Amino acid sequence: MRSVINHQMMFGRTDISAIVFDPKSRDDVPKILRGLQGIYINEELRKRIFAILEEVRPERKKGDGKADSSTGRPGMEQWAILVLGVVRLGLNIDYDRLHELANQHATLRQMLGHNDWTDKTSYELQTIKDNVRLFTPELLDRINHEVVLTGQALVKKKSRKDSCL
Repeated sequence: MRSVINHQMMFGRTDISAIVFDPKSRDDVPKILRGLQGIYINEELRKRIFAILEEVRPERKKGDGKADSSTGRPGMEQWAILVLGVVRLGLNIDYDRLHELANQHATLRQMLGHNDWTDKTSYELQTIKDNVRLFTPELLDRINHEVVLTGQALVKKKSRKDSCL
């Protein structure tokens, strides 16, 4: 029963596209989160990346393939795995620091779908380790490829508009 993202808005929850970042911040966390927000806002890119993320499933205990995403207990959303995986790789941090950020960094928690004042959800260190390990370098390469293709298409559109002026 693992989902890509829960689209059902909850009371007090900020939509990912509405998260506001401090434009004067020189820290690297908001820069990474702005990039993830850009992925989320671009509907075409988001659909392609979510299709890739649907493949993020743990191996069955008996070793006969991936777990069925429609049965079993709910797991961490693939969006959360993407966010935490990108933050971990982008900051080059260990799981202990990622655990601290996931539970204490307000903007990161908004990106993960938690609101500021009523949501007391916390992530256990082992849960983060088990799920973020599903975010493999091959998966990141496929996502990077989709992001680059979207960026190239955007640059081509802008250059065509500039040449028409």
